[in-house]
Amino acid sequence: MNSIFAKKVYTNSHLLENRTICIDQGKIKEIKYTPEVTTSYSVDCISAGFLDLQVNGGERFNFSEKSDMDALKDISDACAVQGTAYTLPTVISSPLDNILKAIEAVRSFRQRFPESGILGMHLEGPFINPEKRGAHSLSWIRKPEDDELKEIICQGGDIIKLMTIAPEMFTTAQLHMLLSSGITIAAGHSNASYEEALQAFGKGIRLVTHLYNAMSSFSPRHPGLVGAAFDIPNIATPIILDGIHSTFSAARMAYKIKRSKLFLVSDALFVGKHKRYYQWGDFNAFLEGDQYVNEEGHFAGSTISMGDAVKNAVFEVGIPITEAIDMATRRPARIIGMDNRIGSISPGYPSVFTVFDSKLETFKTLRL
Repeated sequence: MNSIFAKKVYTNSHLLENRTICIDQGKIKEIKYTPEVTTSYSVDCISAGFLDLQVNGGERFNFSEKSDMDALKDISDACAVQGTAYTLPTVISSPLDNILKAIEAVRSFRQRFPESGILGMHLEGPFINPEKRGAHSLSWIRKPEDDELKEIICQGGDIIKLMTIAPEMFTTAQLHMLLSSGITIAAGHSNASYEEALQAFGKGIRLVTHLYNAMSSFSPRHPGLVGAAFDIPNIATPIILDGIHSTFSAARMAYKIKRSKLFLVSDALFVGKHKRYYQWGDFNAFLEGDQYVNEEGHFAGSTISMGDAVKNAVFEVGIPITEAIDMATRRPARIIGMDNRIGSISPGYPSVFTVFDSKLETFKTLRL
């Protein structure tokens, strides 16, 4: 049996101090109070492993373009170094063959590395609104067809944990097909009116993709998807907390409205700012300061880690650290129906952690 002592344990929106976490065969067996260090391994702060539901690439490869095992390992390794233990590699709008290839790559990777942090994948597009496409390639955006939807569900229903769509592009029958598939469906890259958004929420969508970005904005006469997400209490709202996709003042407003429904994603195009320029077909991205943009000036993905997002939540937005950690652990796990398996430091949960210092400067993944 292994054990680790932590001065501060962050779990389930609570802080526990001076705890020894006892571990047996990769699972947490017990968390007990110990007033002083009783094990050779100790850390300052610890939480359940961070979970990022939207990361596009690692240090070298973008998963949409290179939908294979090498790209998945690159994403998993690069995220782990920065403290993100679990990820959903994301495929953006692309041809069906590419989507199916990505599904099989994730399936093979998980079979070969069942204890890895790759939990499945996020399919963002191609059934989005071209008016809110952002950096997505216009040539690969399309209206949903029943046969293609059925094939994606058939081949990837067990692998796609999250799928972003523009609900106004779908028929009622097509939305029902997706919502009954078991895949978590998010409304995003959407120009839905407030009324159309309410209809989609009424049919069962409970989530939007990256609040404020690539969605119909709020105005007093046309509240749009942003207004609908704010108005309906049970709609979850992930946010890219880099101060660029969303100003910190806008994030503070979102926190006041959404509270426990607000959580963090990185939407990192690449991890670590090593990639300066990227081209895939007519998709392109340039690293400008702390942000990737395309030649049209649209955002093309962030550069932050989940640790960066947590730090910004605490020091820039004013969110209590206990909540900020929850926004990177239990809340995203709940969205994809995995909070009974990951996201908490509790008996029976995996001994996969994110450890960090009290100033939130350094984060790393720890697997015991």
